[in-house]
Formats: sequence, structure tokens, C-alpha cells
Amino acid sequence: MDSVLHLLGIARKAGRVEVGEEPVGAAARAHQAKLILTACDGADNSLRRAAHFAEIGKAPHLPTPYTKGGLGGAVGRSACTMLALTDVGLAAAIAAKLAEADPEGCSAAAEQLKVQAGKALQRQKEQRAHEKNLQKKNKKPWAPPPKAAKQTQSPPAAKKQAKPFAPKGKLTIKKQQP
Repeated sequence: MDSVLHLLGIARKAGRVEVGEEPVGAAARAHQAKLILTACDGADNSLRRAAHFAEIGKAPHLPTPYTKGGLGGAVGRSACTMLALTDVGLAAAIAAKLAEADPEGCSAAAEQLKVQAGKALQRQKEQRAHEKNLQKKNKKPWAPPPKAAKQTQSPPAAKKQAKPFAPKGKLTIKKQQP
């Protein structure tokens, strides 16, 4: 099995692929589509719509050397003319594989997606580090240090010693008679 089709199968299992004209259009309008792929034997009207969706969603559009049946089989359908990948890491991997086969048409999109995938990975690492810090309850470096405890007595009063308590007058103890 081809590695691109294998990656498409992984994307389908992960729920990161939209298959068909309506879902691809919705993902592109929502700017969730990271890469739009089309079959080589798709109708001209469908290919034109896929290019329009890519323009709307500002996502790269790559034609593949696979037929509708080949693409459809990879994503669990009988046929598929267009599909959109919503995960930037998988999209970058697929674009890199397609760029190996067709360097002229796919290398620019592969480089663009590689940069986006790197940025997304960096954001994920920062998010994990932030969550780890919150779990440890680390003190923030910008927080002021705790204030020292103040003395309760003033300096002149500190010189005076407190006298022990003594009752005034005579102390008489009465014995109880039985």
C-alpha cells in the first residue's frame, strides 16, 4: 500500500479528514482545512470547486496521482473526488510524501505546511509545560516575595520586662469543714 494512502487511513481513524464536497466546503469556510486533496480522474467542475474551497480557506490544494476509487478506499468510501485534512501534522506528512513524487507542484505547499506544523508543535509543548507548572503550583517569578514578620513591641517597650502576675493584697485560703 502506498504511504500517502496509509496516512490518509490514519487520518480517517483519527477523525482528522473531511470527505466529500459539502464537508470539505464547510471545513474550508471554517478555516479548519489545512490541506485539500483531489483525485486525478475527478470531474472538472469538482476540481474547480476544490480549488475555490482552498482559496476561501487559505489552504493548499494538491492534485494526487490517485483515482477516485483509490482515494475513497483509503478513507472508507467507494469513491472520493476531494477530501480535506484538518490536522496540520498529518497534512505536512502527506504533502511531503506527495512532494517526493512531484517536486514541482507540491514542494511549496509541503514547505508551508512543514512550517505550520512546527509552530503547532511548539504551541503544544508550551501548553504542556504550562499545565505542568499549574499542577506543581509553582510560584510565578514575578510575584513579590512574602513580607518579613513585624515585631509586635516597639523598641522602648522591648527593654521593659513583663512582670509576672501577682495578686494584690493578702491571700487567704479557707479550709472547708466537714
